[in-house]
Amino acid sequence: MTEQRAKCEAFAELHRASKAWIIPNPWDAGSAKLLQGMGFKALATTSSGLAFTLARADGEVSLAEKLRHCESLCAATNIPLSADFENGYAEELPAMQENIRRLADTGVAGFSIEDYSRDRHRLYGFAEAVERVQLAAETIAEIGLPLVLTARAENLLRGVDDLEDTIERLRAFSAAGADVLYAPGIKSYAQLRQLTAAIDKPFNVLASFIPNATVSDFEESGATRISLGGALSQAALNPLLHAATEMTERGSFEWLRERADGGLINRLLTDRLLQD
Repeated sequence: MTEQRAKCEAFAELHRASKAWIIPNPWDAGSAKLLQGMGFKALATTSSGLAFTLARADGEVSLAEKLRHCESLCAATNIPLSADFENGYAEELPAMQENIRRLADTGVAGFSIEDYSRDRHRLYGFAEAVERVQLAAETIAEIGLPLVLTARAENLLRGVDDLEDTIERLRAFSAAGADVLYAPGIKSYAQLRQLTAAIDKPFNVLASFIPNATVSDFEESGATRISLGGALSQAALNPLLHAATEMTERGSFEWLRERADGGLINRLLTDRLLQD
């Protein structure tokens, strides 16, 4: 627990930085270790990336699979890991609370709770969404570890184009105890500036919706943390699809010229952690 507490504290400190920073999303232990080896200071899980490794669609991963996944990534790395914990994998509040306790046991430094019900396929009402964030914060206090709580407003990602309601939810989540705020689906700097000017906590922006942006662009627009969701796993799968297409349709192997350096991968998976 001492090591986990140190990770929690390091993760919280990153959010107090004056510069924006990237938190990439690995999809398995190997990609997590490679990203640590490349110098990133913290990682976040991706629900869709994990689902793809299990031959599932996003949203079809069980609680047990998610917990094993988090435990595996924590064991493979020694930097903070934040878990995409969806809606806490429960509709009932006592069950969500118990699930958070189980998640804390995996070694994570933080997690996110969203205001969208995977079972009901709709956003939680305002009061219910705030209550769930408040309970998550209270559960963290009971656990006794300074886990970093990220509260997600899913409006924009779920087809509800209402920035004002998104801001209202995020402000309420902040008051309920969230440490970081997140609204995936922000598509412009104007939206991002309007949102970040209205909140009082660090904001996580999903880079894939503004793909031409730079870290400096996001920083100037008020974002603190920059995540990628499932984009890295999709980027990794794209060469596989191209290689498979080339082999099945042309019977050739030109894709071999673009493969990664096996020696570099070996070094990133061994040397870096041995030096830390």
